[in-house]
Amino acid sequence: MANKWTLQDLPRLNGRVALVTGANRGLGLEISAALAGAGAHVVMACRDPGRATAALERVLERAPQAQVETMGLDLADLATVRGFAQDFSARFRRLDLLVNNGSAILVPLGQTRDGFETHIGTNHLGHFALTGLLLPLLRATPGARVVSTSSMAHKMTKGLNLDDLHFEHRPYKEMDAYGQSKLATLIYSRELDRRLRAAGLDVVSVAAHPGWTNTNPEQGNAVMRFFNGLIAQSVAMGALPALYAAAAPEAKGGEYYGPGGLQELRGYPAKAASSEQAQDAALAARLSGRRR
Repeated sequence: MANKWTLQDLPRLNGRVALVTGANRGLGLEISAALAGAGAHVVMACRDPGRATAALERVLERAPQAQVETMGLDLADLATVRGFAQDFSARFRRLDLLVNNGSAILVPLGQTRDGFETHIGTNHLGHFALTGLLLPLLRATPGARVVSTSSMAHKMTKGLNLDDLHFEHRPYKEMDAYGQSKLATLIYSRELDRRLRAAGLDVVSVAAHPGWTNTNPEQGNAVMRFFNGLIAQSVAMGALPALYAAAAPEAKGGEYYGPGGLQELRGYPAKAASSEQAQDAALAARLSGRRR
């Protein structure tokens, strides 16, 4: 991109409906506020009702006239994902922007309600189910977009181990688990776009990552926290790639966007690099349950 794309370049979104997961803090809160400020009707999907209310108030402080509301969603519980999708589909007749942002980040070994390792279960499988359940609404909305939040951590994992996604037969490492989940997110985003195009649907799937953004300053060891405070860019900057993917007319399906600065750590939106495995079509087919 020749120009530095900023929040001022975000087009007006009046009449659009946007759903943002993990919207109570960090990137999700920033994305919700920006989309609401641009005129979209934003649904902030959050697990914790108290934090959701506080986040809603922060959005309204920035955009008092915004059309914004909260709905309860726990991506680590597929029963609540199904219930959420049913409730959302009963209330809305369109879905222009689905921003799959919510994430478990560097958590200890644990399981979702359905028995999946927490990172892969929340970050990939929860969003996989949500997107599939909301696909009828997306199909009914001209120009709809699905934006999935990946991470530079997708390059820091040993790879996507489809035979042991839940770390039942190998040592558990938080970064490996988190990176694996974000690799799955990126692979799925591209495979989804391929399938949408093959079906001739007017829906695109795009992925984005925030670079090194100060979204979770309390996580990681002391060294990581030190460099997080020293190097990380602001949440407002980190949200730009996802906002670009969600609303910029020139953003394309199947692409991956991130900060355009050194090593994609910070900067304005640009096309991002991905690992070799993230571009493996055969692996994408296996991940989505279909042979090529």
